[in-house]
Amino acid sequence: MVFSCASAKAQNYKTHKVQVGETLEQIAKEYNVSKSSILALNPDARKELKVSSVLIIPKQGVVVKEPETTTKETKTLLGFKTHKVKRKETLYSLSKEYGVTQEDIKKHNPELYANNLRKGDQIKIPEYKIVKEVVVTKSPLTTYTVQPKEGKWRIAYKYGITVQELEDLNPDMKDVLQPGDVVNVPNKEAETIKEVDEKYSYYTVLPKEGFYRIKLKTGLTQEDLEKLNPELSETGLKEGMVLKIPFKSENSIIEGVVSSMTTNAGKVDLTKSNINPETKKIAIMLPFGLNKVNTDSIYDTKKQIETDRYLSVSLDFYTGVKVALDSLQELGVNLKVDVFDTQNRESEVASILRRNDFSKTSAVIGPLMPKLFNDVASKLKSDNVPIISPLTKTVDLGDNVFQSRPSEEMLEDAVINHFKKDSTAHVIIISDKKHKSISDKLKREFTRASVLSSRTERKTGKDAYYVLDLDIVNVLKPGKNVVFLETDNAGFVSNVSSLLNSKIVTGTDIILTTTKMDKAFEDEEVRNTHLSNLNFTYSDIKKSYNEDENNSFAKRYKNIYNELPNSYATRGFDITMDVVLRLVTSEDLYLSANHSPLTTYVENKFAYKKKLFGGYYNDAVYLVKYSDLKIVEVTE
Repeated sequence: MVFSCASAKAQNYKTHKVQVGETLEQIAKEYNVSKSSILALNPDARKELKVSSVLIIPKQGVVVKEPETTTKETKTLLGFKTHKVKRKETLYSLSKEYGVTQEDIKKHNPELYANNLRKGDQIKIPEYKIVKEVVVTKSPLTTYTVQPKEGKWRIAYKYGITVQELEDLNPDMKDVLQPGDVVNVPNKEAETIKEVDEKYSYYTVLPKEGFYRIKLKTGLTQEDLEKLNPELSETGLKEGMVLKIPFKSENSIIEGVVSSMTTNAGKVDLTKSNINPETKKIAIMLPFGLNKVNTDSIYDTKKQIETDRYLSVSLDFYTGVKVALDSLQELGVNLKVDVFDTQNRESEVASILRRNDFSKTSAVIGPLMPKLFNDVASKLKSDNVPIISPLTKTVDLGDNVFQSRPSEEMLEDAVINHFKKDSTAHVIIISDKKHKSISDKLKREFTRASVLSSRTERKTGKDAYYVLDLDIVNVLKPGKNVVFLETDNAGFVSNVSSLLNSKIVTGTDIILTTTKMDKAFEDEEVRNTHLSNLNFTYSDIKKSYNEDENNSFAKRYKNIYNELPNSYATRGFDITMDVVLRLVTSEDLYLSANHSPLTTYVENKFAYKKKLFGGYYNDAVYLVKYSDLKIVEVTE
């Protein structure tokens, strides 16, 4: 009895996208594997082979069967028998008569490849000795039950495969795994299955990323990485591979733990986690400027709120904070909150720091302005007090800083990466002269894209901010067209969106997008119906909640303040909820970045990553689109 066992290493698999007219036989022949091995990994293909569906293909030489005992026949050629062809005899009838295949007969009578059998032909019939062997095959796959707090990247790491390979093995797997879900994994020996060590961080290898680029991000050499990940010396780096890296050393936490890891880890609902009953102390610093408010006059106070931008934003933000504190109290959180008015003055901030002891403070939210925020962060660094920047785009990312607002570069990359996934779409780049640099970058990302620039005024040579109907016609193609519009001019947005709307016909799918959502797209000159028809898609730090949704925060806010919350109030709520819940469900805010990789609230989501030399930045952004005159999240 002969036993054979298929290798279950991740490198033994690849994927194939089914093309029009392809058959299983053709695909099996292309990869030099058996049809049955493909069916074993893709059972749905037995019923129907769908165009554009993705098949899991074992590499050549890999046996893939359901666990079973089979019989293998080995033929040994003993000699030949001569046969004189009679009237009406065919290759088929001869193969049945002598127990050989038609191909066997042709192989030893090459002239039959070009000519048919004729009466009187003398042909050789091979005679074989057939030896039957019993072969036991072992499936390279087994099943695994998802454990609490496990996401795709953890399971992929355990079994030494990439997240993409895990998804390929489980075509119907949900985006977010739940405890108890059963998934297919490589059938590995127990001692070779790795465990996730919470003392380490984990990094997902980016496309086309080599050891040199990873060293620039982490400070870890190839030798360092291979010591922590011994399989690297055998497999080399692969896109999507999850690597173990140091977590607490100076070179540990990296700048490039990518968003895909956040997504694959799945979001964490901290309201359902175990809450530490110990009282936490936080501080909030906002530029109310109450020293300038005339409290003796209601009219003057209202007027000042309307005209003072800092006061208005601070009050809106703080109303959201107040609702969050009420919600946290209902969850059983014990909290001491100190609120400070920075007056948007350096002297006042210095006075606050001098008069108060922040060494026992678990976290500080604010100040809003970059200069004051950087001053506070620098002063609190010696006590390792984490400080959260709530609104500002750019601050100094010191070791104790949490930048809650995703960067413009992340927003830009989110849109680009989204559309790079669809290789079938034709990309069109339209820009004004001011935005030529981003147009050039897009052209580098989408090398086959068509590029269209706004027209110029003949006399002055200045940008005229329009294109002609014929310009659009010349770049559109049948099928799906993705149009990047890069401008901050409302008239240009109106011009392009109107022309694109007129070109939406049967057989043409046009999607409008931009790398930077600007107020120009929201201008009254631009028709929302046009943006909706074009499924206008963009990235944002927030996802506006729908007033039709059953939103408990919005309801509570309206009951208290008699109006719906604006984006500042909502952000005040979301940031406060996130910071406090991270504090009471983890040892501190720093460790929560590792333990709670992704959290989502009303409009905002947070996934903090550690910069190589510095603090933490939020790389969780939303991709949204106009649909039926509403703004909805892009989920596919």
